[in-house]
Amino acid sequence: MKTSKIKNIFCALGLLASVGCTDLTETTYDIIPQDQFYQTKENVLQGFVRPFGHGYWLCRGAMYWIGELSADHYMTVQREEHWYNGGEFFRYHYHTWTIDDSAVSAIWEDTYRGIMQCNASIYDLNRLNPEDYGFTQQDFNDFIAQTRVLRAWMYMTLFDLVHNIPVVTDYPSTELPLQSTPQETFAFLEKELTESLPLLKKKEGSEGNGLNQGQWTQGGCAALLARLYMNASWWIDEDKTAEAEKYCEDIINGEYGFYDIDTRWDAPFDWDNDKSNELLFGYPSSFGGMHWLYDTEMFWQVAPFLSPKYFRFTDWGNCNPKYALQPGLDLQGNEYTFANGKPVRKFMKYPDDVRLKKYVNLADGTREGMFLYGYLPYTENGETKYVTSDNGAYTLYIRDQVGVFRDTDPDNPSPNPSNGTKTTESTMATGDQNSGWCLIKYPIYASDNPHKIESDYALIRLAEIYYYLAEIRFHQGEKAEAERLLNKVRKRYYPAGSSSLYPEDGSALTEQELLDEWGREFLGEGLRRQTLCRFGVFTTGTWWDKQPDEDDHTMWLPISRKALNTNPNLKQNPGYPSI
Repeated sequence: MKTSKIKNIFCALGLLASVGCTDLTETTYDIIPQDQFYQTKENVLQGFVRPFGHGYWLCRGAMYWIGELSADHYMTVQREEHWYNGGEFFRYHYHTWTIDDSAVSAIWEDTYRGIMQCNASIYDLNRLNPEDYGFTQQDFNDFIAQTRVLRAWMYMTLFDLVHNIPVVTDYPSTELPLQSTPQETFAFLEKELTESLPLLKKKEGSEGNGLNQGQWTQGGCAALLARLYMNASWWIDEDKTAEAEKYCEDIINGEYGFYDIDTRWDAPFDWDNDKSNELLFGYPSSFGGMHWLYDTEMFWQVAPFLSPKYFRFTDWGNCNPKYALQPGLDLQGNEYTFANGKPVRKFMKYPDDVRLKKYVNLADGTREGMFLYGYLPYTENGETKYVTSDNGAYTLYIRDQVGVFRDTDPDNPSPNPSNGTKTTESTMATGDQNSGWCLIKYPIYASDNPHKIESDYALIRLAEIYYYLAEIRFHQGEKAEAERLLNKVRKRYYPAGSSSLYPEDGSALTEQELLDEWGREFLGEGLRRQTLCRFGVFTTGTWWDKQPDEDDHTMWLPISRKALNTNPNLKQNPGYPSI
């Protein structure tokens, strides 16, 4: 089996994944009848890889919206006439989502479509004779195990967000399913992952996943088990940290292949991250193929409208600033007093962090910094200019605040625009195009850079495993060891001898600091809601323009009206209206 061919097929799936993802009546293969599809070895590879392309597509959109916009870091704030969208993003922020909201419907429909694709692939592989297509039975066993892990990841994501879900493995499925109990779903996930683990390959070598990027290996499967057990405390009200501890230790000790923390902070996100030993699982991307992390629902919508001038990337036109970081400062320039959120202030607690530099593409084709803020200069016809608002009404000066600042003097911490517009409160409804620092985690290289839009999507990093184990040690009372584990990752962010590193004597780490450190490390990676839930503050915490929820029913989303209408066997989640 040539893994290079698999990766090429995977990257080419961008066009396939961009169509047929909203039609519930679609078949797995849109033109050729399924029974006639498998004619060649390449057809088998195409059938195997197809649900992986859908899985990558699932990372953007609704999953990302809820994973980040319902938590205390990201916001989709109204920017004067932009981004109100009928109040939809306000509802995600305030946890007042409805059964008719688009993300609520999309999470259910799109994830089950991917699950059905997995079911179809497993069904086909079980009925085909591998020798007829130039494969061995071991090859097919690996394909099936990988697809089971992919399906488990999809189910785990839906379980995390909706909780009371049906588990369907049959294909074709002819009956409307009943919901499983949370305990049954958890047991299913545990069984799928533990049974698949020994059938998967170990990571080979010490130069990243290479051509195996996008395929599930033992390390990625074990990481999903660690995630499953770490979140058992709120998924099924059981303590499974002993099980999580074992998988974390085994991954770190090389039981599933060689993994290591990158010494350069941006290596897991750069164009050559298929060589990163930190990635336990990543979706391969390319400019000419599939690149969902740079889609309009993810990292193409984290920067101001005209910021491509700053990046010198002109291939796709303008950006659209859907996502920004929630503010740490009020309209008088004072830091908010609540404990959660304020991601920029949490970074500034350690001011020598190299990630705090303003993002810039360097002359040698690399980048530095992780944020956009302040003025954004660019050169045009030999003249230095600055990025403006989309209509050119004012020059941008991006702040760690939300308000209608427009052309307010940067030295003035309070809104004072020349057009006389005044904002007296900072809310989701009172932003402009200066509001909120921008996170540029994946590089947006210039158009003449041969590695533009080439970064693979880092779905699971070894850093997550170190942070799980640090969290376990912290709650075991071993705070010094927890600090040591965190420093294993953190040391790449600070110069040698920096006082920003934890002292490794247990004196620096509190529960709030641990939660803050999770936020710094995984900012914008879709894990924040889950982390807040595990720490018990998702519904009880306070952050910018967000008060505690009235009760805990908002821990999970409702089941959409469309899903309830489609399957009368479904029962609505507690606290939400049925139909």
